[in-house]
Amino acid sequence: MPDKDNKLISDILEFFRSNPDRRYTSEQIEDVLRMHGASAFKRVVKALAVLEGEGKITLTNKDEFKMAQQTKVVEGVFKANEKGFGFVRYDEVEPDAFITRDHTLHAVNGDQVEIQITKPSNPWNDKGPECKITKIVERSVDKLVGEFHPYSDVQVKKTGHFGYVQSHEKRYSTYMIFISDKGLHPQMGDMVQVSIDEYPNDDHPQSMEGTALEIIGNKNDPGVDIISIVLDNDINPEFPKEVLDAAEKIPDHVTEADREGRKDLTKNTVITIDGDDSKDFDDAVEVEKLSNGNFHLGVHIADVTHYVREGSPIDDEAYERGTSTYLVDRVIPMLPFRLSNGICSLNPGEDRLALTCEMEIDPQGNVLTHDIFPSVIQSKYRMTYNNVNEILKGDVELNEEYADLVPMLKDMAELHEILFNKRHERGAIDFEETEAQIIVDENGKPIDIKLRNRGTSERMIESFMLAANETVAEHYNMSHVPFLYRVHEKPDAEKVKNFFEFAAAIGVQVKGNLKEITPKMFQNVLASVVDTPEEQVVTIMLLRSLQQARYSDQALGHFGLAAKYYTHFTSPIRRYPDLIVHRMVHEYAENGFTDKEKEKWAEKLQPIAEHTSSRERKSIDAERAVDDLKKTEYMADKVGEEFDAVVSSVTSFGMFIQLDNTVEGLIHISNMKDDYYEYDEKSMSMHGRSTGKTFKVGQAIRVKLIRADAEQRKIDFERVLTPEEAERAKQREEEFQKRRNSHSRSTFRGNGRGSKGGNGKGGHNNHRGGGHGRSNNNNKRRGKYESR
Repeated sequence: MPDKDNKLISDILEFFRSNPDRRYTSEQIEDVLRMHGASAFKRVVKALAVLEGEGKITLTNKDEFKMAQQTKVVEGVFKANEKGFGFVRYDEVEPDAFITRDHTLHAVNGDQVEIQITKPSNPWNDKGPECKITKIVERSVDKLVGEFHPYSDVQVKKTGHFGYVQSHEKRYSTYMIFISDKGLHPQMGDMVQVSIDEYPNDDHPQSMEGTALEIIGNKNDPGVDIISIVLDNDINPEFPKEVLDAAEKIPDHVTEADREGRKDLTKNTVITIDGDDSKDFDDAVEVEKLSNGNFHLGVHIADVTHYVREGSPIDDEAYERGTSTYLVDRVIPMLPFRLSNGICSLNPGEDRLALTCEMEIDPQGNVLTHDIFPSVIQSKYRMTYNNVNEILKGDVELNEEYADLVPMLKDMAELHEILFNKRHERGAIDFEETEAQIIVDENGKPIDIKLRNRGTSERMIESFMLAANETVAEHYNMSHVPFLYRVHEKPDAEKVKNFFEFAAAIGVQVKGNLKEITPKMFQNVLASVVDTPEEQVVTIMLLRSLQQARYSDQALGHFGLAAKYYTHFTSPIRRYPDLIVHRMVHEYAENGFTDKEKEKWAEKLQPIAEHTSSRERKSIDAERAVDDLKKTEYMADKVGEEFDAVVSSVTSFGMFIQLDNTVEGLIHISNMKDDYYEYDEKSMSMHGRSTGKTFKVGQAIRVKLIRADAEQRKIDFERVLTPEEAERAKQREEEFQKRRNSHSRSTFRGNGRGSKGGNGKGGHNNHRGGGHGRSNNNNKRRGKYESR
């Protein structure tokens, strides 16, 4: 269909969307659009027929057209904007539905809501549907953490409230949570966890009622900032006493009874390879090059389920937590330290129980045979990534120190290359995303940000864990039994389209059919920007276009890995889904693939998948929030300094930029004073009206830090201007001030007495307005790569 016909269809649908209750004949539509003549009439009638065929409009018995009645009621998750409106995601294909402030029913961000579509989407111009909330199905929060603000005695007597708590989280910061005089009495500046007893309503749209549950400490005390974030994400930093007591009863060594029914692999040369500061070791590996040219790969995973029995206090607590949370200065573990750092940790020189996945792999990376069984192992070496990397680079001293181990390490590196090439050939997307390690002192104050560079050893262990995860997943899928999978579905078509348009805008050629998206297409885009200034930004934009990986009882495949079958088997110390996978392995081995066993797991797996996916997102949110907080604190004493940066995102209200140390901040459009800049959504760029200067994603830029607000976790920059640009900015500012003063005087004269139509205050509108946004790096740590 020609573009002009598409535009006509879009215009007609927009007209009906703006007048949903009125009826129009085709002639009236023709008049509204100012289209006359036989040819124009045919085009209008054809467009109306298309819209009627799509069910967007209906024809009455009086030959009049009207918007089709929207009676569709669906459920979704409400995402609130600080300005009062919001969106609801209710469908994997349809765009999110927009809700005006008046139709939110005072829902809070994250609430599960029931909505009625009031205006359908307009696919002809990419406009999403509009809706209204008809019911709040489930509240997303029942507790919040915020800063306490006390009331005076007079206010307490007048209001009945002791004061109010206000969250530092942007999505909740617009609400005042009033707490009564009963219960805990925090002091000014204390961070407090409160229960929500009454939610916003028509009488109190911007406030809630609550009860103070816990006083965390003053906001300026060391560590209070991090614990506040942890509690706000519903993560418990302490274990209940009954869980700790249960852990104390578990032996700290392998008993003779534990060894029964297990293969003894304690003589094998098994090693762990982890970070320098790792304390819990849940995976160990061994590799042997066979006489036939194939490789024997053994992946041994701590058998946590032997000690964490189903329905025990430890198991119930692990389920609630779902995962361990890794913060800049601490780990909040899923299991008590007695287990995670003790009997369940594959410590060197200690016999430990394991679940083993042995594989024979040919030189092309194919797994020819495999076996999954319970074992007893003993790690012979506790190796670190750094040392293994140096050994593989040829460090003389380390090669002498670990002479007995060097041949196996070289075989490991060779097998890794084979496995990597196999994944690459099938289209797996290989990210090399820069990660930052924030260094803090004993008081939690950030003193440095170091970039983590992955070497061969990190990639090597990743390859081995991926191989084990895929092998286990395929084994049980081929056995036709219920199983828990890690899935990563195909990305949303609209997000893919936007990403490839962005790639094309920066000069990257995209090969392939956009209607048949494959991981290989994304892989090719990344390959084309390796070692270029755009690599980091393209990686971030690609991650943002992908779906979020999750757990499922259905084998839906893993798009990012280009894998048909995938699970999480390799980290049961820190991920509950892995623990469940181990439990299934044991029970299927002991009880067989009976109908009773299948029915048991078929009933359990979906709730476990949904809960653990939710807990994973909470953990990631907490990790990111703490990183953002500490990065902001790190920049706080650098206000006024200049930095080299790259544009990471462009929006209608400004540009987000990223420094070399991964710190990200905003150049708000109001701080781009050398010209009037306009946003081009299609090319994701900003254009100066007078100068023609353009800013786009991936562009290098020199910036100056103007604000670092740790409480709000916001960092603001401005661009460093040339002398000519600075002079032009000065002139524009002076002209604006003159207009502003002139407008204020005229407003005062016209409205000074509160005349009809005036505000009686002589106010004025802010220049260009616009709220302060914050980058949503939801895909920054999207389980890169799903291995350990």
